[in-house]
Amino acid sequence: MAISPYGSWSSPITSELVLADAIRLDQVLLDGADLYWTESEPQKQGRYFVYRLGRDGTIEPVTPDDTNAFNVRTRVHEYGGGAFAIQGGTVYFSNYADQRLYRQDPGQAPRPITPAAGTAEPAGNVQGLPATHPGDQLSQAAAVDPAPPPIAPDALRYADAVIDAQRGRMFCVHEDHTVQGQARNTLASVDMSGVKPPRVIVSGNDFYAAPRLSPDGRQLAWLTWNHPNMPWVTTDLWVAEVLDDESVGKPRRVAGGPDEALFQPQWSPDGVLYFVSDRGSGWWNLYRERNGQVEPVLPMDAEFGAPQWNFNMSTYAFESAERLVCCYVSDGIWRLGSVETRTGKLTPIATRFTDISQVRASAGRVVFLGGNASEPQGLIDLDLQTGTERVVRASAVLSDAVGPYISTPEAIEFTTSGNEVAHAFYYPPLSAEFTASPDEKVPVLVKCHGGPTASASSTMSLSVQYWTSRGIGLLDVNYRGSTGYGRDYRLRLALQWGVFDVDDCAFGARYLVDQRNADPRRLAISGGSAGGYTTLRALTAAEKTFSAGASYYGVSDLAALVRDTHKFESHYLDWLIGPYPQEQQTYAERSPINHIDQLTVPVIFFQGAEDKIVPPNQTQLMVDGLKNRNVPVGYVLFDGEQHGFRKGENIRRAMDAELYFYAALLTRSGLHYL
Repeated sequence: MAISPYGSWSSPITSELVLADAIRLDQVLLDGADLYWTESEPQKQGRYFVYRLGRDGTIEPVTPDDTNAFNVRTRVHEYGGGAFAIQGGTVYFSNYADQRLYRQDPGQAPRPITPAAGTAEPAGNVQGLPATHPGDQLSQAAAVDPAPPPIAPDALRYADAVIDAQRGRMFCVHEDHTVQGQARNTLASVDMSGVKPPRVIVSGNDFYAAPRLSPDGRQLAWLTWNHPNMPWVTTDLWVAEVLDDESVGKPRRVAGGPDEALFQPQWSPDGVLYFVSDRGSGWWNLYRERNGQVEPVLPMDAEFGAPQWNFNMSTYAFESAERLVCCYVSDGIWRLGSVETRTGKLTPIATRFTDISQVRASAGRVVFLGGNASEPQGLIDLDLQTGTERVVRASAVLSDAVGPYISTPEAIEFTTSGNEVAHAFYYPPLSAEFTASPDEKVPVLVKCHGGPTASASSTMSLSVQYWTSRGIGLLDVNYRGSTGYGRDYRLRLALQWGVFDVDDCAFGARYLVDQRNADPRRLAISGGSAGGYTTLRALTAAEKTFSAGASYYGVSDLAALVRDTHKFESHYLDWLIGPYPQEQQTYAERSPINHIDQLTVPVIFFQGAEDKIVPPNQTQLMVDGLKNRNVPVGYVLFDGEQHGFRKGENIRRAMDAELYFYAALLTRSGLHYL
């Protein structure tokens, strides 16, 4: 094995390999015994298509991919999710370009079933919540505003549909951008034939999610929340009777309140309402309502929920009325289990996967997205009787030659500020060809996940191995505020964003210096979106830990984010920082743009020109400020990209540019730059 400095190793894991045949798996649904899912490919400009598993075991495309006309993706909440529904082989999907709902019957071309924005508005008898609800006055005021703004082609949006086959309609989340001010979110009824216009049936709250119909079609359940809360802080669960005139009766609140966050309401086949709640114990556990009483199903120090950045997430599903299959996370590792609904007994299901999502089930079968430390995410079909697992679709196919270069993560805990504990996954450098001199310390790249309410995954990612196979250690930090460790840990960033997350990244890096032979002179930090903000905050901190950094569409001006961001996150900073403008000084103190004089190390920025969550003007101001001070800075602006890059050529360019930017900084020969 050749001896070569860390960071200089050649690797077969190139940016081309990272994206070669790489796909992004998203929503998974079962239509009886038939399996459907959505996926996107960087080579197809990141567009999403629906696929199905044919009866002969082959993968068949469903939505057309021969033109640029269709892209199965919704923009509700901007982050989307829940973009298609399926019934009897007929697919209903949201098309990205115009956000209309389309119907595609087997063997036929898609046709729209909702009107184009500006041609008709959802009508009908709006059923509001009780007058004491805080969202009612805001909703009613918006509805009668006499001065609507210009209507964009995608102003009417739909997501998270549930099909009411008895009445030939769907219930879905509806987002209306034709009103003045912030978009209006409601629940709507959509005629599946497209003859009748969509009709709003529930309004009065700022946000809606997860409309779910009982098996007999008589009751509808859904989630709501209101500004300034996010759905992982405070949510309410409602149920109402479905009436014959296409409306619903007076809603009844089942659970919720200021100290409870709810996730995934789901009806069992025998008509019992289940859901995930963090009430009481502070862990997202399974509950149900029976005979008007809420009762725990499976109390555990584990999380059965996840932050609802997207719609139609699923951590459990019913194999039958007597059995549900679920996934849950503890210490950053996801597991699969079977629960007897009568007794609440949990039986672990043996599986090699440690990161599990999109759980769906039918008789004797469960399908899910799963990955582990040595295997990239795939669509998995598991036979519950035999335990046989079949990979239906892999997000990436690895050759045997790559295996010796795959670094396995170690889940670590370390003491951080305030004598608290933080979590991370550490990937040490690994190569089949190279090793470093025994006296050389390891350069480390610290990764900050986005959100910030999200979490790092242990699933094998070639974009991680791209670094470790070149001799650079990688620390993926689950800083305080991350999910998977209970409500208290999840809410630790309240009023502390830009403080605790930065501390945890710095303390994690120093932990590696003390315990894993990391080089204190060669520590870099990188992140996207909220992780980009953490990166910039760490680089402008008074105490210097990092020698270089990369910001992917990261926030640099918090006050600008308050003014420019979309409805879903428009009050998120109230919780993370404090209300604006009352806490204007705090916003200024924690905005990296105001501390450029403290940024003295090289930084590279990557930005989408069409990003509406973090507009490019924020990044441009940061870049200009660094150039004026002669600090080494790189800036790559991608036309046609938004918040997160989807085009293969752009992803490759960003990956290689970040590596080249570090090249002179993270190898021994480049130490004179630091």
